[in-house]
Amino acid sequence: MGVEFHPINNDEINGGDAAAAPVIMGLQPSALVDHVARVDLSFLSQIHGEPGGSFPVEDEELKIILSEVNAHITAALDNASSLKTIAGGSVANTIRGLAAGFGVTCGIIGACGNDEQGNLFIDNMSSYKVDLSRLRLKNGPTAQCMCLVDELGNRTMRPCLSSSVKIQANELTREDFIGSKWLVLRYGVQNLEVIHAAIMIAKQEGISVSLDLASFEMVRKFRSPLLQLLESGSIDLCFANEDEATELLRSEDYAGPEAALEFLAEHCQWAVVTLGPKGCIAKHGQEVVRVPAIGEANAIDATGAGDLFACGFLYGLVKGLSLEECCRVGSCSGGSVTRSLGGEVTLENWQWMYKQMQTKGLPIPEPGQFCPAK
Repeated sequence: MGVEFHPINNDEINGGDAAAAPVIMGLQPSALVDHVARVDLSFLSQIHGEPGGSFPVEDEELKIILSEVNAHITAALDNASSLKTIAGGSVANTIRGLAAGFGVTCGIIGACGNDEQGNLFIDNMSSYKVDLSRLRLKNGPTAQCMCLVDELGNRTMRPCLSSSVKIQANELTREDFIGSKWLVLRYGVQNLEVIHAAIMIAKQEGISVSLDLASFEMVRKFRSPLLQLLESGSIDLCFANEDEATELLRSEDYAGPEAALEFLAEHCQWAVVTLGPKGCIAKHGQEVVRVPAIGEANAIDATGAGDLFACGFLYGLVKGLSLEECCRVGSCSGGSVTRSLGGEVTLENWQWMYKQMQTKGLPIPEPGQFCPAK
């Protein structure tokens, strides 16, 4: 007997009116809950994998990390909680940011477990009016991720996906995609089959595809299938951070971010490489721009910075802004999430972002078009 599932009733969650297709659709095969904690640097040396990256762990390893993390939690400088549990995942962070801070209608395709973590994911995403009608509710556990934030604000991710429920490639339908303008994806070798299936349907429906390269560890260990995906010409927009860009072209004589940007731009209409405190570089056609970072001096936690940068950049594309303006909005939104713990932007930090955008002459959402956290 197959795993039982049913779509979540979006009318019940969001108060009706789920008829219009969301402008931006995110594919996150497994709903994910983040446990975000500030920890001392000594703890990072005790867990498998390199600090700063993101690589999957098994159930037992996640349990060990969760059980030991309390002894290594450090005090928050702003008197906020040093441990938060929220709906997470790169795609969910981007989709939630677009809906909450920019008023862009968004939905998510994936699967969610019928457990406490699944309920948390649904409650959090639906509170921002994200369309969950394409999120399948299945019997089984919801994926979890340990997000460890060190004293410098850098984050190390250890997602546990092995036993969690997920959407399968053969469960995707044309109805999941029809009417949307963009499909947002995150690279993951464990999800390659469903990623390829989603891209195929998206292209049949005339939907543009955005891809995030996930982490330098993922690029390093599974570079070959990533290169094949990029070289297929099916990715319209690609985001990479500086570490991922370096891994992408590691066998070349010069594997810096500029070289990676040129490589990505050969295969994608828009290519973006984020450079942390140095800002970002981007290319579209023959145009290349470099934009400085915003809000770096007040960074507390880098969790979600790339995801929220993508959210601002996509908002810019939806609004028809120039390449430089898209990058500037991305820098504002990416900076907003680094000002507090976790990948969810607070009301105070959305307001900070709007002020930054206004100062730079960028269009901000009209009142009533967005729903920042209370």
